[in-house]
Amino acid sequence: MTGFGLATYEDQDYSIQVEIKTLNSKFLDLSFRSPKQFSDKETEVKTLVSAVLERGKVNVTVDFISKKEDDLPIVIQDELFEKYFQKYAEMANSVGVDTPELFKLALQSPNVILSNNEKSDSKASWEKVREVLLNALEDCDDFRKKEGEVLMRKFRESLNLIEVSLEHIQDLVPKRKERLMSKIKNNFSEWVKEQAFDENRFEQELIYYLEKLDISEEIVRLDTHLKLFATVLDSSRSEGKKMGFVSQEMGREINTIGSKANDAAIQHHVINMKDELEKIKEQALNIL
Repeated sequence: MTGFGLATYEDQDYSIQVEIKTLNSKFLDLSFRSPKQFSDKETEVKTLVSAVLERGKVNVTVDFISKKEDDLPIVIQDELFEKYFQKYAEMANSVGVDTPELFKLALQSPNVILSNNEKSDSKASWEKVREVLLNALEDCDDFRKKEGEVLMRKFRESLNLIEVSLEHIQDLVPKRKERLMSKIKNNFSEWVKEQAFDENRFEQELIYYLEKLDISEEIVRLDTHLKLFATVLDSSRSEGKKMGFVSQEMGREINTIGSKANDAAIQHHVINMKDELEKIKEQALNIL
């Protein structure tokens, strides 16, 4: 399920921002971006994330700035700078060259200037980042809950529309049966008499044919699946897989009704049910 969470904190010592983005995924797939001093915290971050979000492709970005006077944005390696400067001065003297750029050259030498991220920060700073991270997780979880409420409404709307279509089909079944019997009798009664067929045998064959076209069992099973799906929706547990299984069974019954109906009015409702069922299946993929 998609989600977004953002939390910030700022005082005289720190400026912190944590951003969390999530996409739907079967498993927890964490991407953690932070200043280097917090790179060893990825395992702890994954534990915190999994306790709240359970699964999904999760991107966590931490922006951290220290405002302390002793925490400059850069770290200058004084001893290394002096060694570079002395070495360059010796080389210049050995060839008799006057080099006024020695200071700049030594300062730009490898590893003389390091980012402040190279330093391991104090435990206190991580604790503050951790607090902001938890706030961002809570914000992201609230976002997902609101999306879940919208998803729940869509499930119930689609489920209700399928139930309404099924009720219409139930109302049409008696009329359908009468039309089928009337059509068959009108088309074959005279021909049966001319061919001297046994009318009792004809009635038996007619009953067998009508039984094959009977959709009452499929209607009952579909109604049962709809009630089960509604029960799953009310469950306090994550029932994504069960939703998938039940929706598959609903699809089988709807398809069977459509193939056996042989009735334009019923087919119209079958198409509507298929359309709503596809919406349910698509949204069920977002449920754990």
